Amino acid sequence: MATARKFCAFSADGRGGLGMDTIPPDGFCLSAFLIIRSEGRPNNVLMGHLNPDGPWDHVGALDPSRLEAHRHGWMLPSSHLIYGESPDEGARRIAFEQLGLKNIGLEGPEVHSEVYEPRRFPGRKNHWDLEFLYYGFLDERAFHAPEDIWLDVEFVDPSAVPAAQIARSHEDIIAHLR
Repeated sequence: MATARKFCAFSADGRGGLGMDTIPPDGFCLSAFLIIRSEGRPNNVLMGHLNPDGPWDHVGALDPSRLEAHRHGWMLPSSHLIYGESPDEGARRIAFEQLGLKNIGLEGPEVHSEVYEPRRFPGRKNHWDLEFLYYGFLDERAFHAPEDIWLDVEFVDPSAVPAAQIARSHEDIIAHLR
């Protein structure tokens, strides 16, 4: 499914959704992340393996090359923001589109930034991310993730998952968990 959304993934050379010339040369992304904890096991966080046949270009800003690169790792519910979307709106969109949740209580945002070398672009050491983290709780017994989005979703203890098994550099987000 091709999407008409313009996600906030900027690059000076036009590879991002919006080309600009006054940003870091290796790109800049604005993203929202949902840190959903289990009500019964608060150390456990909702993570999943994406369904590669799902509409990730529309719900998570993952083009086919990113889908392939990240299909085997654990991911947090997240997305780049859509151009013009506030972080709060992005968090609510992620909750609905990726998890099927319309009315989950979320606290945040907690804001973090990263400058790093993306796995997909070795040698490009100056990619910037501005990350908006939102926290919430769910009763894991009553939650069922949309199968068209996720192959599986579980509440896992992120400290027990090796960084190599975490997709899309989400280990950086996990390091910030409060």
